[in-house]
Amino acid sequence: MRLSEEVTINEVGLRDGLQLESTVLSASQKAVIYTHLKKANVQEIEFGSFVHPKLVPQMANTGEFFEKIKGDTDVILTALIPNLRGLERANEYGVNAANFVFSASNTHNLQNVRQTTEQSLESLKIIVQYASAHQIDLHISIATSFGCPFEGTAPQENIMKITEQLLNYNIKRITYADTTGMANPMQVNRLMKEIKQEWKNFEFGCHFHNTRGMGLVNILAAMEANIAIFDSSLGGIGGCPFAPGATGNVCSEDVVHMLEEMGVRTGVDLDELLQASLQLKEFLGHELPGQVMKAGKSTRRYPVPN
Repeated sequence: MRLSEEVTINEVGLRDGLQLESTVLSASQKAVIYTHLKKANVQEIEFGSFVHPKLVPQMANTGEFFEKIKGDTDVILTALIPNLRGLERANEYGVNAANFVFSASNTHNLQNVRQTTEQSLESLKIIVQYASAHQIDLHISIATSFGCPFEGTAPQENIMKITEQLLNYNIKRITYADTTGMANPMQVNRLMKEIKQEWKNFEFGCHFHNTRGMGLVNILAAMEANIAIFDSSLGGIGGCPFAPGATGNVCSEDVVHMLEEMGVRTGVDLDELLQASLQLKEFLGHELPGQVMKAGKSTRRYPVPN
């Protein structure tokens, strides 16, 4: 296997992870989780989203939470935005990195942000102008890049065409999201290879869900195509509220454990990350999907039974 020697983990548990939970964490509880993530040396965190609170009530206190953590300069703090108003609200709080999300699938995009894909791409022009004028780094996430629960498999040529359009704008990163865990390793490898061959020097990432148990293998397939930036969620929680069958993201602890065991550097302290996950479990009041938290690290040794 030809894999990157180092990988960047973008922790999305405080946004994508929490948005499907029935328990709404307070800004202070989110700050506790954030402190654990910092101790674990997580360098990139998507801390929340500026969306309408009636649509995603778990994100209603995003601004209040950001006020508690905004002084940190050693962590890249990104907010998800669905539209220009979301970006304006993020700017009002002093956020300097935003992630604009739209879907490759028209049907899912209409469910998610009430626009067609082309309408989202058209609105992006104004969003890019606003971000540039206010010195906000703009990331783009393309949801349903590998398949849509309404339309089926995403044609690779459509994703290539959308990518080409996006690269005309002043953006920092493009992330391809497997919104409902429909991707398979061969599909991932094929698409990511073509993208990296076409645009060698741009910053691309992947966002996988573990809906059908293929999150980790899809990460390896993307790594073989020279992708080295991955979203993951503490405890493996999360999913899209607007996609039937959506379940948790690929679990941060499981990703870090796998990569570090393979000799791939993440820079993340797994023991501290597990402490963060245990704290999250306590706040949410239920078991989390992550496997390493349950089984322990593979280096764990047990006494021989008598």
